[in-house]
Amino acid sequence: MVEIAVPEVDYTRYTNRQLVAVPLALLAIALLVIVGWYVVTGAPANMGLEFTGGTELRIDAPGENPRQQIDEAFSASPESVQQVAVDGSFVVTFASGEAATTQLEQEANAAGFNIRTIDSVSPSFGTDTGLLALGGVVVAFVGMSLLIFLMFRSFVPSIAVVISAFSDVIIPLAMMNLLGIDLTLGTIAALLMLIGYSVDSDILLNNSVLRRSGDFYESTRRAMRTGVTMTVTSIAAMAVMTVLAYMFGIQIMTAIGLILVLGLMADLMNTYLLNVSLLRWHVHKGVKR
Repeated sequence: MVEIAVPEVDYTRYTNRQLVAVPLALLAIALLVIVGWYVVTGAPANMGLEFTGGTELRIDAPGENPRQQIDEAFSASPESVQQVAVDGSFVVTFASGEAATTQLEQEANAAGFNIRTIDSVSPSFGTDTGLLALGGVVVAFVGMSLLIFLMFRSFVPSIAVVISAFSDVIIPLAMMNLLGIDLTLGTIAALLMLIGYSVDSDILLNNSVLRRSGDFYESTRRAMRTGVTMTVTSIAAMAVMTVLAYMFGIQIMTAIGLILVLGLMADLMNTYLLNVSLLRWHVHKGVKR
């Protein structure tokens, strides 16, 4: 079994302000990206087919220039055209209202394309699904926050966990916009998983510092040996899943894996910089140490 060597960080060399500077700066940038996206598009992220409605075809396009053939085959302009790396097929997405599903199927057949799958979602159903999914994220986050406050019964340790979890979700959400990853039911599930990962590592740190023997730095190092090993192992597993999913053309798994990798990397930063600084401030009653 491969052993992960967790470096020992000398936290005494840094003030609390220095520790929180990078996590808070990245959180602020992520919030600016999401707000800017909302101002420009009317949504905090690129909404997927499940939420906006539309039609998605997966087709085989024979010929020397398949992308040109796809552009010329349909009367409606595709929202996106993506090639699957493994088998060379194309996933063609049309926005709701551009053309009827039967019309798109007829045009694909007329162009000589082999249709593998067709998925269609009505706009009204997509809107209801989006509201329900986003409501689930809010309920999950609020429930997590209440549970954390009940567990620790102290403001600073509790708010440290909540802020870390919030940042672990917001940073990947902003990266989704920059990388062109749509917000779908699958990617929302990944964001919910990040809340669980974040709470797990933060509670491990808080319990080690507040409820076990030893001074602050010894308790922090003890928590890091377990927490960093768990998170790095998860990052490696998700990275492998992302690569394999991309190779086999499984777009939703590729997106989920990438989001989890980004979120877990953010979790390392937020737990062992942001959370540690707030806990140290709490333990030492605000003294800069």
